[in-house]
Amino acid sequence: MTVDVGDIITKEPLTVMDKEKGPVLISLFDMSKDKRIVLVALPGAFTPTCHRNHLPGYVTDYESFKGQGIDEVYCVSVNDIYVMEAWSDSQNSKGKVVMLADGGAKFTKSIGMDVDLELFGMGTRSKRYSMLIENTVIKVINIEIKPGSAEISGSKKMLEDL
Repeated sequence: MTVDVGDIITKEPLTVMDKEKGPVLISLFDMSKDKRIVLVALPGAFTPTCHRNHLPGYVTDYESFKGQGIDEVYCVSVNDIYVMEAWSDSQNSKGKVVMLADGGAKFTKSIGMDVDLELFGMGTRSKRYSMLIENTVIKVINIEIKPGSAEISGSKKMLEDL
């Protein structure tokens, strides 16, 4: 079942890279307590739409999100943390968008946002969406309908929703 506005975000962990410790598990439930966070989810690092059209908007608009009272911007994808770190480096997102890995798609499946892209050689991945979470509660969900598009879930739309 897909999460909806008003639901509490799952406690299912994701992986973030820590400079000193290496890969570390975190929970968006814990990270969103008493905070407003934006989560952008993408089918895959370095894939054309994600790499050229989706993530760059969130990196570029980071200061606008901060100006709207957003504490953190997170990006999640069903990739391993090393791929997410390499992608972060290539997108110059450090200090702006925090990259989260969902290597086994457990988080993605737990919120009902998984999609089977085996036909394209990608296996189980995440739907393309954006989400506003305030104090663990999902306030906005923007799920992309058209494949290869990043408009409904893009940074401009999320800024409008704030």
